[in-house]
Amino acid sequence: MNGVAGLAPVRAAIEAAAHRAGRNPADITLVAVSKTHGPAAVRAALEAGQRHFGENRVQEAAAKFPALRADFADLRLHLIGPLQTNKAAEAVALFDVIHSLDRPKLAAVLAAEMTRQNRRRDCFIQVNTGGEAQKAGIAPEAAPAFIAACLDTWGLPVVGLMCIPPADTDPTPHFARLRHLGVAHGLPCLSMGMSGDYPAAIAAGATHVRVGSAVFGRRN
Repeated sequence: MNGVAGLAPVRAAIEAAAHRAGRNPADITLVAVSKTHGPAAVRAALEAGQRHFGENRVQEAAAKFPALRADFADLRLHLIGPLQTNKAAEAVALFDVIHSLDRPKLAAVLAAEMTRQNRRRDCFIQVNTGGEAQKAGIAPEAAPAFIAACLDTWGLPVVGLMCIPPADTDPTPHFARLRHLGVAHGLPCLSMGMSGDYPAAIAAGATHVRVGSAVFGRRN
């Protein structure tokens, strides 16, 4: 399956899920997760009208996207994987949106880099809704103070929250918890839902769904 073959069914499913939830499909951004897929697959998706892409690793995105961006100036690149502080400068230079802001040290480094490079990058705070020790994300009980610090102390352009529910569990309570946090803090965007559960995420209020295998096929 190439990027073009997967796009139409996913777009149709997003539209159907939005209508079932009484929402406008235009309010939902499909972030096509292109990690491990080469430039040819991304270019096919771009030629089919897709503009938002997600990558997990700074180095992989740096090797793939500058040439594509030269041909598609309105391409929007989302960092959806964990970000090490030593990659923050490169991430600010390369990505348009960062979905994985999850700790004070990273917040401070990103704020400094955005100032140094004079680039503002929309940020999502990643919340570890399942309390999983092996997973990145701020704990839900620590999220209110961290959100406030990101906005007030570091002046970051935080637009919303992101989560990755635990595997093999019902994701709906996690989506609901993220939405509740977002509403409580006036954050309009929710990055939640992947290939296996994005319709449920849309029903729960997702504004950004991160869909990889359903768009591009199995990972290389």
